[in-house]
Amino acid sequence: MDTQNLTYVGKDIPRIDLKDKAYGKVRYTNDESKPGTLSAALHISTHAHARLKHVDVNEALKSPGVHAVITGEDFPYQVGPLLGDRPPIAYKKVRYYGEPIAVVVADQEHQAKYAAGLIKVEYEPLPVLQSPREAIKKEAPLIHENMKDYTVMVKGVHSVPNTNIANLTKIRKGDMKTGWKESDITVEEKFSFKPADHAALETRVSRAEILKDGHVYIYSATQGPFYVQKLLSECFNIEPGKISVETPLVGGAFGGKGCVQLEFIVYLASRAVGGRMVSLVNTREEDLISSPVHIGLEANVKLGATKNGKLKAASYEFYFNTGGYSDMGAGMSKAGAVDCTGPYKIDHVHCDSYCVYTNMPYATSFRGFGHPELTFVMERAMDLLAEKLAIDPIELRLMNAIKPGDTTPTQTHLNSSNIGDVSSCLRRIKELINWSEGQSTTTQDGKVRTKGITSFWKTSSTPPNATAGVILIFNIDGSVNLNSAAIEHGQGTKTVLAQILAEKLQMDMKKIHVTMEVNTKYDPHQWKTVASSTTYLAGRAVMAAAEDAIFQLKQIGAVALKCLPADVVVGNGKVYIKDSPEFYVNIKDVAVGYKFPNGNSIGGLIIGGGSHIVRHLTPLDPETGYGKPGPQWTVGAQAIEVEYDPQEYTYKIIKAATVLDAGKVINPNAAIGQMRGGMYLGLSWASRETFMFNEEGRVLNPQFRSYDILRASEVPEYLVDFIETPLVDGPYGARGIGEYGVIGMAGALSNSLSIASGSSLNQLPLTPEFIWESVEGRND
Repeated sequence: MDTQNLTYVGKDIPRIDLKDKAYGKVRYTNDESKPGTLSAALHISTHAHARLKHVDVNEALKSPGVHAVITGEDFPYQVGPLLGDRPPIAYKKVRYYGEPIAVVVADQEHQAKYAAGLIKVEYEPLPVLQSPREAIKKEAPLIHENMKDYTVMVKGVHSVPNTNIANLTKIRKGDMKTGWKESDITVEEKFSFKPADHAALETRVSRAEILKDGHVYIYSATQGPFYVQKLLSECFNIEPGKISVETPLVGGAFGGKGCVQLEFIVYLASRAVGGRMVSLVNTREEDLISSPVHIGLEANVKLGATKNGKLKAASYEFYFNTGGYSDMGAGMSKAGAVDCTGPYKIDHVHCDSYCVYTNMPYATSFRGFGHPELTFVMERAMDLLAEKLAIDPIELRLMNAIKPGDTTPTQTHLNSSNIGDVSSCLRRIKELINWSEGQSTTTQDGKVRTKGITSFWKTSSTPPNATAGVILIFNIDGSVNLNSAAIEHGQGTKTVLAQILAEKLQMDMKKIHVTMEVNTKYDPHQWKTVASSTTYLAGRAVMAAAEDAIFQLKQIGAVALKCLPADVVVGNGKVYIKDSPEFYVNIKDVAVGYKFPNGNSIGGLIIGGGSHIVRHLTPLDPETGYGKPGPQWTVGAQAIEVEYDPQEYTYKIIKAATVLDAGKVINPNAAIGQMRGGMYLGLSWASRETFMFNEEGRVLNPQFRSYDILRASEVPEYLVDFIETPLVDGPYGARGIGEYGVIGMAGALSNSLSIASGSSLNQLPLTPEFIWESVEGRND
């Protein structure tokens, strides 16, 4: 694909929302208000696992300003994106600390919160499970006793009734007996981390209103307005056309706003008060513990290799901690399985990936969708193998890097388009981090400086019919309105789409007006803004819509210029004859119809429409995992340099580096920003972010005072570079890049600190306390 001499693609175009955000002009969901809107407040569970013997709402109903109190009795049915296992409001039982038990609707927010505090709940405590390894045992108490009756919402979810297993994904490639026989050396280790949070700046917020004709209006901070529409339609038996979901800009998400939770609750609340608009805004504590969180994991890994370092066999047991409900945990456990090997060629693979119920806050998508988790596990195992073989960690990775002609764990065949260049990423990261000066050095004051490396890959776990649409409407001045349902939540997607359109039309960026807000009533369908798929899906839709518009412009322009459509070209605001560009008509003169000097007119309003859908994806065989789970793989490498104090067990992150094969970088500055943001998120999660629980399953750090996040003063120097191996069917060769900055950070940090401390650090987060315990042998 020729991507040379491009005008707008590959250029540092300023983000189109930059000034509005800088001046505080951007409006978010909770910035909008409507007179007469009622407020809702939650009463949440103080137990992690208990039967609800009685929920007394009488005092709350008598409280001033209260219009209604809703409990699980008002909608005793299960909802869910993949497996219908969760009542929107707890029914008969609570399964995690913080689960909504009742919702109060009142005139004012303070009235609703006060009344929610008057609700009295009588619990019958049940055994609390906090470890997926414990929950999977035969003698473990069941968290979902009626799982056999749950509806599978998406084909490919394989729950195991009468257990705590919400989903089991099996990968079987090659022959394990042969693999172990060909292996001269093996490493085997366990890894773990508990659930954490997304910690987006904007908490989750939703409003609902039901009109007298049955039309439902939802206003929500969501990554998937059409997904909200779909699930509300399915779960409440409402015609999709009668559900309008509106989303302005979103104040951060990181996957956590790809789920549907508050939208269910505000719909029920509005229904309970005759359709009046009801608003529900999470407090920070509710956002941390009541809404879904980042998944946890416990894993066993065994790798086999020849004495020269060639990988032969790999065995994995993943126990993903999905908490009280599966939500997207079932999907993440599958995603962790399909890419379990990392970007390495391994002929013999055995993986069992379990999505396991525990009595913790339930899990939903997190940036990277199962891949930061599997990468931490695999990359620690790779460093352990390198140590045992006495091989340089980068050389071991280069020796086994996957390439065109190889197959994935699910036996998808790779080619020069659908797999990037892992080896080039590794060689470039080696230069960026100055690996040749040594992996470990000691400073004059006795501190240890070490470098850790990871390589990673990810395919987008999209549904086989994931689609995006775009509509282009031309204005009388020749400018274009670009309508797309892609959500802007800080990543710069709308700017990138405008660049793609500007390139295709050869039109000044100032002439492209992008609709930032999304409304399912007016905008074309888009699956979700997740999975690093938006530039690919919506970008291809932009190109298709532009081609449609160009066809129309050529048809009208050719008549005006008295030639064939094949003789004209569209660009620079004109339709002109390709071999005589002095003969042209301005786009503004044909955008709403061309008028001849004699008064006759032809054509009409130019409206370009286009869409794109993923192709050739297949379900996985339930016994072998055989199939094609995603359209392509983006690959990269990352490195961390730390300075470790062996006396205090503390450390400082000096440098964080990323090299990504982006296919084609549409906007270099924006892409670098994406990587830096992802690296920050990954380092914060790896170094300190986690929930702390007591024996009863109560979250002990439900506020930002106690839920620790990496501070700005602790941010390292960021080094970012890109390799460009074009994706044949990507827009101008571009691959998805949104999630990739986060994926390898935990693995690189743990590898670096393991060398620095002289102890194998296989648990997150990597706090000084944990390092001390590990070095002193106190965490056995």
